[in-house]
Amino acid sequence: MNEYSKKWIYLTILSLVWGSSFILIKKSLLGFTPVQLGSLRIVIAALSLFVFGHRSLKHAKLRDWKWIFMAGLLSSFFPPFLFAIAQTQLDSGVTSIFNSVVPLLTTIVGVLLFGAIVTKKQIAGVLIGLFGTFTLILAGMELDLDQNYWYSIFILTSALGYALNINIIKKHLSHLSPLTVTTGSFAVAFVPAIVVMLYSGFLTEVKDNIQMHEAIWYLLALALLGTAVANIYFNKLIHLSSPVFAASVTYTIPIVAVLWGIWDGEVINLYQLLGGVIILFGVYLVNKKKRPL
Repeated sequence: MNEYSKKWIYLTILSLVWGSSFILIKKSLLGFTPVQLGSLRIVIAALSLFVFGHRSLKHAKLRDWKWIFMAGLLSSFFPPFLFAIAQTQLDSGVTSIFNSVVPLLTTIVGVLLFGAIVTKKQIAGVLIGLFGTFTLILAGMELDLDQNYWYSIFILTSALGYALNINIIKKHLSHLSPLTVTTGSFAVAFVPAIVVMLYSGFLTEVKDNIQMHEAIWYLLALALLGTAVANIYFNKLIHLSSPVFAASVTYTIPIVAVLWGIWDGEVINLYQLLGGVIILFGVYLVNKKKRPL
């Protein structure tokens, strides 16, 4: 199978898995606090990765660990907590739409910090996408009083972390295998996550908390598939394609997530859909390549 076919297969797998992650977070929060959910998600994913990927860490040189450390904090440690906090106030479908700004931020970060070159059309795409984000926030604050749209800041912060991570991997860690990068990133996140888990009250509550027992299966699916396996495929996608193409998985994630949300009784209004469409149009322009003459 050639690289062109592989990257589209990886993109499809990630769209389905990560698109389903938002509903898994929502269901996990029925039994766990955001801090418990974030820390357990990291710990379970890290342990599963260590089993299969610990030998791959020998390929990382000492100079690589500076970048792995940064990538681990930005993409593996903080986002699980931030997404869980955000979804205490925002529906899973809305959260996925906000997450679709990742390609826009990837482009901005690439230009400002990594010397990437962009076209006028890509700049227009970034501006349109950011306008769509503000439209989504303002319309939601005015029309959807049951949700606190200030919590979108947590999603946008996570998206910025992902954007930095993508550019770091592409520029500084592309010589390492996806398994090495993923395992290393979670090795960085593992120790602080253990500390947070111990102070979260999980160990004292889990024995008698029936809601935790019911939600644990959603958490396991989220940690193993939506975190450990998905991150390996995402790092493979970064190796095979450009940073912006890899980030464009957020094109299709909202479609899967919104469908799950509707299935679970969530309501997406016209203005939220409009904001999402504007964001995705901006992402389309950012990804659109100039046709050869």
